[in-house]
Amino acid sequence: MHMHGGGHRGGHGGGRGRGGSDHGGPRSLRRFFAHGDLRLVILNLIAEKPRHGYEVIKAIEDAVAGAYSPSPGTIYPTLTLLEELGYVTVSDAEGGKKLHEITDQGRAFLDANRETLDALVARMAEAGRSHGSGRAPQIVRATENLRMALRLRLSRGPLSDAEADAVAAALDTAATTVEKI
Repeated sequence: MHMHGGGHRGGHGGGRGRGGSDHGGPRSLRRFFAHGDLRLVILNLIAEKPRHGYEVIKAIEDAVAGAYSPSPGTIYPTLTLLEELGYVTVSDAEGGKKLHEITDQGRAFLDANRETLDALVARMAEAGRSHGSGRAPQIVRATENLRMALRLRLSRGPLSDAEADAVAAALDTAATTVEKI
């Protein structure tokens, strides 16, 4: 299905490792990003604002509403490559995290590949809509977390009236907070 030269106009991926980057990566990665596409997506996110690697991962997750979660083993080597290409500069921020910032050369690369990038962004938005009907992954995670906490507490034995009131109050507070947002 995925032929090597899969229509990358202008060959922005370069010839290096064409088709050879399939070693055991998640299927969803190849479904989302052809060779060389991920660097465009990451660079575009860094163009919006300087980011740490972790923030890049979260931003991609959020963009697709959790339909795909990129692994650090995919993101960090791409960030290193972008730095080597001169598209981003890296500075050490607090806590030893590396902050990535786009360079003029990086912006020129984005502009040269604007058509491909726009198509990728559209595809990610579409994946997000069809996956979670717009539900943000952090909300899905927090909801599961709440269910799990309730299950664990109830499995430890019956609640006293005071404990039941406290749990109900916590849930009511969450509901009220969400309504006000």
